[in-house]
Amino acid sequence: MKKYDALLFLSFGGPEGMAEVMPFLANVLRGKNVPEARMKEVAHHYERFDGVSPINEQNRQLIGALECELQQRSIALPIYWGNRNWHPLLAFTFKRMKDAGVERVLTFVTSAYSSYSGCRQYLEDIEKAKIEAQAEDMQIDKIPVYYNQPLFVLANIENVRVGLEKFTAADRSEVHVAFTAHSIPMAMADNCDYVKQLQANCDRVASELGIKQYKLVYQSRSGPAAQPWLEPDILDHMRKLHESGVKAVLVHPIGFISDHMEILYDLDTEAKDLADELGMQFVRTSTAGTNANFVKMMGDLVEERLESTHAVNANDQCAPSCCAYTAVRPPSFGNVSRS
Repeated sequence: MKKYDALLFLSFGGPEGMAEVMPFLANVLRGKNVPEARMKEVAHHYERFDGVSPINEQNRQLIGALECELQQRSIALPIYWGNRNWHPLLAFTFKRMKDAGVERVLTFVTSAYSSYSGCRQYLEDIEKAKIEAQAEDMQIDKIPVYYNQPLFVLANIENVRVGLEKFTAADRSEVHVAFTAHSIPMAMADNCDYVKQLQANCDRVASELGIKQYKLVYQSRSGPAAQPWLEPDILDHMRKLHESGVKAVLVHPIGFISDHMEILYDLDTEAKDLADELGMQFVRTSTAGTNANFVKMMGDLVEERLESTHAVNANDQCAPSCCAYTAVRPPSFGNVSRS
């Protein structure tokens, strides 16, 4: 059995109070020329939720569930939690691991699909944090993206099924399912398999449940209007559905692992308000990370890597040039991601 000293649970991070919102956004936007007015505009979304993003609490629950899963498999591997943009910050976590004598780390990232922001940027942040923590000798092996893992797909299937059951039997056949994912710049999408992977999962879920009316759409775009991003946007899509006579929509955030501010604000607030305005019945399903199959999948991936005889790295599923991206931004605007 291949030896690891620890498992790193790596995520995006999010604030847990209004006092943390602006410092969090400053971390997200570090090195980007974004005016303070733009940051305050995004911070306003947090005010409706007292500045609390759900992502950290859901990550705590996921880590607790994973600890139980590993114990049941007799896997004694301590789990450390680190975030890219908010506490516990990744460099702090590396310092903790270094102080504990950890030398080799298996890493699970809460991002299922290939893209610069969902994969390669995490690898870059790992290297930066290792330097900051003076832990350059620590070996970090990242579990590859897992969009096509059967249990991940099953988690999405089960959550969509639960959502469909909220409609009456008579209405169920008329429901349109909008699968949502975070929009990214076209320049980023053109150099990765993000759209291909998402569409494959949408097709799998729809096929399993016999869904005929569905579409992959996007949300949470944050770039300037002149910069092409993946479309259609969920709100534009809902307006077109209304124009075509659709009266019921089920929204499933297939591109997300757990609830972020993008879910609370962009779907549960903006999309729900639009549905009410249009007189459409609206149901939003749970993200995959709340499903027991997702926890089992995490356990499977860890156990598989412990038993594997080959190294784990980003090249397991991605070519060296895959997901490479250099952002091009106007001097007065930046991309703001909410979590």
